[in-house]
Amino acid sequence: MRSPRVVALGGGHGLAASLQSLRHLTEEITAIVTVADDGGSSGRLRHEFGILPPGDLRMALAALCEDTAWGHQWSAVLQHRLGGDGELAGHALGNLLIMGLWELLDSPVKGLDLVGRLLNTRGRVLPMCDVPLDIEATVLGADPAAPEEMTVVKGQSRVAATPGRVMSVRIVPDEPPASTQALEAIKLADYVILGPGSWFTSVMPHLLVPELQDALVHTPARRILTLNVGLDDDETQGFTPAEHVEVLSAHAPDLTVDFVIADPAVVRNDEHALREVAAGIGAELVVTPVRKMRRPREHDTLRLAAAYRDVILGG
Repeated sequence: MRSPRVVALGGGHGLAASLQSLRHLTEEITAIVTVADDGGSSGRLRHEFGILPPGDLRMALAALCEDTAWGHQWSAVLQHRLGGDGELAGHALGNLLIMGLWELLDSPVKGLDLVGRLLNTRGRVLPMCDVPLDIEATVLGADPAAPEEMTVVKGQSRVAATPGRVMSVRIVPDEPPASTQALEAIKLADYVILGPGSWFTSVMPHLLVPELQDALVHTPARRILTLNVGLDDDETQGFTPAEHVEVLSAHAPDLTVDFVIADPAVVRNDEHALREVAAGIGAELVVTPVRKMRRPREHDTLRLAAAYRDVILGG
């Protein structure tokens, strides 16, 4: 039997957790990564050089590095941040490496593939679009002094930290060119995984690119939605697990899902509602422990791998 072809979409720590788990099941992994980051080292490079923000792409590459001394060493190199207080202070070394390769090769995908060869990654990392994106959100109560007022909050870093309730999210430009390699990977996948991750700034953006949403709707792959184990981040403060699924459905009404994976501690008071909402998008709810015991707001790599194994081998 060949290894299943799995495509994981997202960004940041959530996507990294999913990729580290999938490495235990298959080497046929493609990470499709959001390109809307506008903060930190990525934001600085994006605005200064007009490039795709490299940070989430770097994290995905590090998550897929081979489990050897060589892979671990190069993963640490990618993630290392420069110290001091000069112009380079705070930049991740991997971001600078990726940017340099993009300049040499004049191709984001070729540059990422070359870094993958250097790390002997167990999979491939692709940007979801060929151009950097901006995120805009309509937020209720973004100004604590006006809790009933709707405000447009612009920028990934600002949306992620907004104190209000995000009602909807969109991308600028609204019809960006999707990566052709990403579209092909979704078309050929056996399984497609959305989440975990920051819901409005890492998970939803993939559904806002028309070509990507269309590919996700029409792929023959089975679709898995992985819910977060911490539901108290700023951008989804107060959202129940069921409301997370409703948000996805509202932004991609034609998308159906085969499985929704959730930790029992997260759905303890919401399982009935979550099961009904999951059924509404065609999904079976899989409630299984996937979070760390001592750091319950983080996914446990082996537990999440076991959950994916049970769904993939049993589905």
